[in-house]
Order: sequence, then structure tokens, then C-alpha cells
Amino acid sequence: MDNPEIELEQVVGEDYTDAVLYEQVWERKSFVGCDFSEADMRGLVTRGCTFTDCKFTRTDLGDSRHTTSAFRSCRFDRAVLGGAVFASCSLLGSMFVDCSMRPITITETDLTLVSLSGAVLPKASLAGLRMREANLESANLTGADLRGADLSGARLTGTKLVDADLRGARLDANGLVQGVLRGAKVDLDTAVAFAAAHGLLVQS
Repeated sequence: MDNPEIELEQVVGEDYTDAVLYEQVWERKSFVGCDFSEADMRGLVTRGCTFTDCKFTRTDLGDSRHTTSAFRSCRFDRAVLGGAVFASCSLLGSMFVDCSMRPITITETDLTLVSLSGAVLPKASLAGLRMREANLESANLTGADLRGADLSGARLTGTKLVDADLRGARLDANGLVQGVLRGAKVDLDTAVAFAAAHGLLVQS
């Protein structure tokens, strides 16, 4: 395990535009306000790193692997994330715009306040993830596994949750009304909440 007393090596405001960082291994590094636009970061491995307010415009992060790393308030614009793995990470407040994300693996990761508006993630495995107040408007999550996910306060206007597995997931009334849930699998409590959100009176 990482020693919390060891300070992270910090890099501030560095320009990595067009840099070739292929298959590098970074441990306990901190990047603040750095620009990784159009950098080749395929196969990059990070462990215990933090990225704050960094830009990843047209960055190739394909097949990269991130463990216990944090990407806070970062912007991923048309980045390649196919084959990337995020395990026990935080993506708090980050924004993903027109990114190539299939296939992507995300486990035990905090997606609170993340913007995935318009993301195309059919059949994605997102079970148990914290997605509180995330922006998922118009995202395609058809057939996604969202069992036990926390979607409290998430923006789901036009979100395609067709055939998604929402058993044990937490959704508020707005989300149940805004999302497209045709064919979704839900538990009894969510079914009752869905009916109530649509103005039905459930009686025994």
C-alpha cells in the first residue's frame, strides 16, 4: 500500500502537447493545470497519481490502466479511451466530450459530478459506481449494467436506459421521469417509485 507520508511529485502547468508517453509507468505523481492535448499515452500505467484541471484534447489513452488515481475537473475532448481501465479511481467533476470510450472498464470509481452527456456506452458495466449529480443527458446506456449504482441527482434527460439493469440502483423522481427506461430491469421499490413519479397511485 502507498505510504500517505510520501509526498507526490508535483508538476504544474506543463505543456505535454504532442508528447510521446507510450506505455510509461507513473506512480505517485501530481499534475496540475497540465495540457496533454494530442499526446500519445497509449498503454500508460498510473498508480496513485492525481490530475487536476488538466486537458486531454484528442489524447490517445487507449489501453491505459489507472489504479487509485484521481482525475479531478479534467476535460477529455475527443480523446481515445478504448480499452482503458479505471480501478478504484476518482473522476470527480471531469468532462468527457465526444470521446471514443468503447470498450472501457470502470470499477469501484467515483463519477460524482462527471459530465458524460451524449456518451455512447451501450452494454457498459457500471455496476455499483457512484454517479451522484452526474450529467448523463442524451447518453446511450442501452443494456448497461447499473446494478447498485448511485444515480441520485443525476441528469437523465433523454438518457437511453433501454434494457438496462437498474436493480438496486438509486434514482430520484426526476431521473425516473427524464430517462428512457423501456425494458429496463428494476426492483420492486424502483417500480413503485417509477409509478409514483409518473403520477400513478399505487394501492394494495
